[in-house]
Formats: sequence, structure tokens, C-alpha cells
Amino acid sequence: MRYEIDELDRGILKYISKDGRMSFTEIASGLNVTEKTVRLRYKNLLDNGVMEVVGVVNPSALGIKSGAIIQLKVTPQSLNKAIEAMREFREIRYITMTTGPYSLLVQIAVPGQDDITAVIHKINEIPYITEMNTIIQLDVYKNTYDYF
Repeated sequence: MRYEIDELDRGILKYISKDGRMSFTEIASGLNVTEKTVRLRYKNLLDNGVMEVVGVVNPSALGIKSGAIIQLKVTPQSLNKAIEAMREFREIRYITMTTGPYSLLVQIAVPGQDDITAVIHKINEIPYITEMNTIIQLDVYKNTYDYF
């Protein structure tokens, strides 16, 4: 059975997405419910895979200062194999299937331009990839996890 998110869950998610360290008491006060209600709903959201608790790291602080978006054409009937191969790349932070001439789009985050080249060479070794279009990211002006 799929977990149905209601307005109270959405309210909790909104508070948590703004400040993941906000106390249940503060959230409860803002939503006019008890702290126990927030605690139980929070646990349900975690248990049902609606959210997970992670620390969001500033990549620049770790020396990750370059990135690229790479569009990939894949041989017919090899999409899942290509996706599995991409999942093995530490540098790839995002994989999505898309419409249009390129069936996959990946985003990489690496320390420098030379690392982008190295990843491109590694991707070229995957037999299921027939073509790629690389878009180098020059600067990032917005990167958020705020869905509300």
C-alpha cells in the first residue's frame, strides 16, 4: 500500500526542508499540533521512504568545483545496462531517462576540468553508449532541495 501524504505531512516536510535540525516542538507549534503527533508523522515519513535524513554538503568545501551535464545515446535494448554502468561512477551524481534524441542525461561533479575529461573517457568505454553531448557547467546560480 502506498503512503498517502496529507497536508500535515506536507507541513512537516516544509519545515524540515528549510531547517533539518528544527525541533519537533518548534514544528508542532508552527502547525498547531502536539509534539507527539509531529514525532509519529516524522517516523512514518522516514519508514515509508517519503524522506530520508542526510547532511547536504557544499561541494566547493570538498574541492568539487567543476561539473558537466552529459546527454547520452544508448544502443537499443541496452538502457538498463547503461544505467547500471553509470551507477558505478562515483563522479556521477544524477542519472535520468529523457525524451528526445538522447535517452539518458547524467550530471557529474568533480574537482576540475581534467576530471571531466577523465569521466568522459570512462563513459566512452561503456559499450552501450553510442553518442554523447557534453555541456560544461560554468557556474551554479541555484541548487536547492526545497520542493515547496
